[in-house]
Amino acid sequence: MTTGSSWRAERNERSRARLTKALPAVFPVPVLDRALSRPLIPPLPRLAVDGYWRAHPLRADRLARALAAVSGAPEGWTWRLAEAVRTRGEPRSGLPASFRVPPAPWREAAFARGGGWCCVCGQPVYRFGWHVDLWARGPNRNAEWHAACVAAWQFWTAPTAHVALLRRLQQRRCAARGKRLWRTAEIDHRVPLFEVWRDRRDTPWPDLLAYWGLPNLQVINRDVHVEKCAEEARGRSRARRGADGPATGEPRIATSGRGPPSA
Repeated sequence: MTTGSSWRAERNERSRARLTKALPAVFPVPVLDRALSRPLIPPLPRLAVDGYWRAHPLRADRLARALAAVSGAPEGWTWRLAEAVRTRGEPRSGLPASFRVPPAPWREAAFARGGGWCCVCGQPVYRFGWHVDLWARGPNRNAEWHAACVAAWQFWTAPTAHVALLRRLQQRRCAARGKRLWRTAEIDHRVPLFEVWRDRRDTPWPDLLAYWGLPNLQVINRDVHVEKCAEEARGRSRARRGADGPATGEPRIATSGRGPPSA
């Protein structure tokens, strides 16, 4: 019977051989270095690329927003939400179901560019889901996501999965009070997303994406988060009653929407 360490060594030997055989002459060095240092070496270059960006969500966040800035918003686009009820057989519009889903014009059916173009940032997708054509082969017509944009989208839509990373980034201090973070600390949007939809929806895209990215995320202790949410709820109630002037109707809160392909 083989031990765990011998099984891992045999598996890594096979994976390394398979990865080396599949590697092109040009390949991103940081990606390869990380792949070869993993406890289980990925056997394919695409898996190495996916693993690299999953391990660096903050880099993916910055890169995705930078690529989106190059594309800009398509002419005539405005941030809209999907209708509450979709008729059976009606084609999908690609519109987000909730204001909690980041606005992505290139995912909408009216503006989608199709294969070879990223549906998040609108830039060409190259071999292995890379964002630069290192191989001079042109866009990969079978891909619609950059590997980095997959990681960024997951970071934007599920930031709680990265609470440990953000805690380290804040040196384990509450962003609101400066005190030590408890184990029950939670991730919060500095500017709540309902406020982005209500008051800032005319912000140019892709500047809007910053409200889902690192610039608008913070880790705060749970009691502080509860107080902040209560104050926000009181503000929304006053706005609905007209105390603070007319408020734009707020849509339902949902989490549905077409997500990125599994890495």
